[in-house]
Amino acid sequence: MTGAIRDTIRRILENRLGYRFQSPELLAQALTHRSFGRQHNERLEFLGDSVLNCAVASLLYRRYTTSPEGELSRLRANLVKQDPLHDIARTLGVPDALILGEGERRSGGHQRPSILADAVEALLGAIYLESGFDTAAQVVERLYAPLLDSADPAELGKDAKTRLQEYLQGHRLPLPHYEVVATHGQAHHQHFEVRVRLQKPALVFEGQGDSRRKAEQVAARAALDHLAAHGVR
Repeated sequence: MTGAIRDTIRRILENRLGYRFQSPELLAQALTHRSFGRQHNERLEFLGDSVLNCAVASLLYRRYTTSPEGELSRLRANLVKQDPLHDIARTLGVPDALILGEGERRSGGHQRPSILADAVEALLGAIYLESGFDTAAQVVERLYAPLLDSADPAELGKDAKTRLQEYLQGHRLPLPHYEVVATHGQAHHQHFEVRVRLQKPALVFEGQGDSRRKAEQVAARAALDHLAAHGVR
């Protein structure tokens, strides 16, 4: 990758972040995986993890003024885990901007959810070092606004699999059974098709995603939507 192309990719990432780094070197470090060399992003990731947790906690406290502590804790846990960070990384264009060792890149590291999630945290840590907590928190709020604006707090607080299990237990029904019915792609970039089977009512729903967990969540959400519309029969 030439320097001009790398600079263009980083400018796109900064535009999507809504933040322009004063130090190109700090931005580069935040995007550098340990496979590339000694000046990598793990310390920034450590810092960014704490910044993210505090910023999300503050955001939820202000947004959901009547929610109790337990619900706020569930909301935060679901927002700061790997899956939403992975989605944010892809939206920002982090896969194209990552700096990886040759072996890690050949094995598909630029698409690996854990590496992408860590890079988002490292970016937040870098913003905190450069401009302070308030600026980093503003970036967090922009990144999470689409998710929070479109989601029901009850859905954010508990994932679809948990809510489906609780629904069935509440109606004294057998728990669902999940199975992978197909897997596509190479090991580093797979696509999963999952089926969830309910015994009573006897129904089957399918879901797809770039991880088994995501596919299971899609299938569980389809089951929940059906049960919400039709109830138990």
